[in-house]
Amino acid sequence: MFTLNVKEDLSLKLLEKKDAKELFSLVDESRDYLREWLPWVEDIKQEKDYGPVIDMWLQQFSSQEGLQAGILYKGELAGVAGFNKIDWSNRKTSIGYWLSEKYQGRGIVTTVVKALIDCAFAEYHLNRVEIECGVDNEKSRAIPERIGFRQEGIIREAEYLYDHFHDLALYSILAKEWKALS
Repeated sequence: MFTLNVKEDLSLKLLEKKDAKELFSLVDESRDYLREWLPWVEDIKQEKDYGPVIDMWLQQFSSQEGLQAGILYKGELAGVAGFNKIDWSNRKTSIGYWLSEKYQGRGIVTTVVKALIDCAFAEYHLNRVEIECGVDNEKSRAIPERIGFRQEGIIREAEYLYDHFHDLALYSILAKEWKALS
């Protein structure tokens, strides 16, 4: 089972079916907050909705097509982060993340994203990592900007959020750029 100790009070772990209740509670308590930027929030109406999702994530991990991991902060589930999809032929991936509202402002996601980038380049030997964020999602955009990603452009009307399309900012960093920053 995948686990990654990021620092003393912060780690990532592969989510399992037994985590469905805690994961649902976390989403449910931050539903309004998360709904602003995440198109899947309304699809998760009850704990059992996470069963097939977790199965999909476990299959994705076992076939080396991606990684969705729970973010544990001081032993508590705080959010999810990982590789949305790994494109092995082009040696690239994209990182996705979300954090419960009550854990915001502690540098958790920035630290987790750095650890995922290290893993992508050192362990998976990828060449490129991307992050897409809603153009108006300032908190999410601050993460790749703070870490040293380059904004490559705006993908117009790239995601549908409940009743409207919105634009996404595309960021990337290459293995050689990350090595130079480290």
